[in-house]
Amino acid sequence: MTPRAGTMRLACMFSSVLLFGAAGLLLFISLQDPTELAPRQLPGIKFSIRPQQPYNDLPPGSSQDGDLKAPTEKVPGDLSSQAPRGSRLLVPDRPQAQLNVGSRLRPRQRRRRLLIKKMPAAAAIPANGSAGSAGALARPAPWAPNGHWVTLHHSQQERKRVMREACAKYRASSSRRAVTPRHVSRIFVEDRHRVLYCEVPKAGCSNWKRVLMVLAGLASSTADIQHNTVHYGSALKRLDTFDRQGILHRLSTYTKMLFVREPFERLVSAFRDKFEHPNSYYHPVFGKAILARYRANASREALRTGSGVRFPEFVQYLLDVHRPVGMDIHWDHVSRLCSPCLIDYDFVGKFESMEDDANFFLSLIRAPRNLTFPQFKDRHSQEARTTAQIAHQYFTQLSALQRQRTYDFYYMDYLMFNYSKPFADLY
Repeated sequence: MTPRAGTMRLACMFSSVLLFGAAGLLLFISLQDPTELAPRQLPGIKFSIRPQQPYNDLPPGSSQDGDLKAPTEKVPGDLSSQAPRGSRLLVPDRPQAQLNVGSRLRPRQRRRRLLIKKMPAAAAIPANGSAGSAGALARPAPWAPNGHWVTLHHSQQERKRVMREACAKYRASSSRRAVTPRHVSRIFVEDRHRVLYCEVPKAGCSNWKRVLMVLAGLASSTADIQHNTVHYGSALKRLDTFDRQGILHRLSTYTKMLFVREPFERLVSAFRDKFEHPNSYYHPVFGKAILARYRANASREALRTGSGVRFPEFVQYLLDVHRPVGMDIHWDHVSRLCSPCLIDYDFVGKFESMEDDANFFLSLIRAPRNLTFPQFKDRHSQEARTTAQIAHQYFTQLSALQRQRTYDFYYMDYLMFNYSKPFADLY
């Protein structure tokens, strides 16, 4: 054998070995799981081909009630074909992806509990009314297909936003003050359903206290509770009767709500109730003082009984900084009665939309299904309720200046609860 032939034979053998080696390496690589070739995800490191979603945004496949599910998006088997040539695509393996989702579960659940505390049930209930998200509500079909209840929830958010903005603008110092028993003296407590209700007279307060008594198990029906039992009984506790720890605990954990009314209508309603009907308290205490101060040549009989006060005379008393007799809760400002700039109310209802707001609130606190807000008028039931038209008739008895001063008197209530000016000439 010549030297040249021997060299060629060695070269062929070496080439064969290289080919067999390369073929074996390719076969080995093709049999491996591509995800095992990627580096494992370490704690605190996230491998992804997409930017990480913000914490407040729910990932695909998660539900609004805080129970996160693993993403349902499918990952193609061969991701390397989608990567640009020359680049390495890092993909976490599936078990690690599930662990990463689970690690975010606990903080999100804590965040959900805080949201529920601030807006009980509503903040966690999706529009489709899923029973898994918040449990069965106390009212039938609370989230109607037409989105009506979703609209009510959005209305609540807007009312609280307006109220907080007004407080931030005009009562900025209130948020830094400490809550005292005086601030919570008008708040009634219902412990079974963890409700705090701030009483605003002439805004449905009698019927709301009836509802609280039924919730507390003190009566089976609101229709069975008499007016005197509501206002002069001691069945419902006030928040200021608790010690400081009890007050702060309930303020921080119970659902706090109040209902308000258009200020001019509320004022006229109070006047009609207290001065246009016999009354053994308001006539001798307020009526006598008002007639003696503001009616020229008042009759001896009027001064003796305090009856017959006219609306302009009543408004004169209201606007007088040196009133002959003090303020009364039936016409005092809501901002003074309930301290909404100091106490962060979870629910703000309005007398004008009482039925919707009341039943929405009862659903949120999971009240008994057969309990609805009563519509009856237990005092002067034959008399029409005070409406915007009736209030307008009373205020036309005043001069433009008196109307303006009365509007100024209730300006914070108009501003905080987003009521429109009742007369075009008001500024």
